[in-house]
Amino acid sequence: MRRLLPHPLLTLTLAGIWLLLVNSLHPGQIVLGLLLGWMIPLITTQFWPEEVRIHHPVRLLHFICIILIDIVLANFTVARLILGRPGNLKPAFVSIPLELKSDLAISFLANVISLTPGTVSARLSDDRSYLLVHALHLDNTDELVTTIKFRYEKPLKEIFEQC
Repeated sequence: MRRLLPHPLLTLTLAGIWLLLVNSLHPGQIVLGLLLGWMIPLITTQFWPEEVRIHHPVRLLHFICIILIDIVLANFTVARLILGRPGNLKPAFVSIPLELKSDLAISFLANVISLTPGTVSARLSDDRSYLLVHALHLDNTDELVTTIKFRYEKPLKEIFEQC
């Protein structure tokens, strides 16, 4: 059953989106929506990662709250920097040493860094041991590295990897 219907929830979601796009509940559109919703996940199955194992779901929820708070606070910080004296900005690139091993955890970390205004993930080293991060304004390199390692990387390691 899993081979014929690899992602049932995605199938229904895609069918629903199709019906919203065509703005019709005609039986032909329903069948076409279900057909598309079934075929797209079936064709793209090889590109999906293995099943994700979350070791601490409660920590994941806590981590998401931390990210949301950090995004809001960083928006105010960036606005203050830009609207204040943009000539005083000190942009910089910083290499963050990684302890994460799983693709998902590294990807999650890179996305969290990029979602937070003022920082963006620029490159992952070939050996996957460093993440290059660009900061809009950086007074203290060690402070940024420590913040990323303890505020983001450590919880991700606990959530997605066996410690």
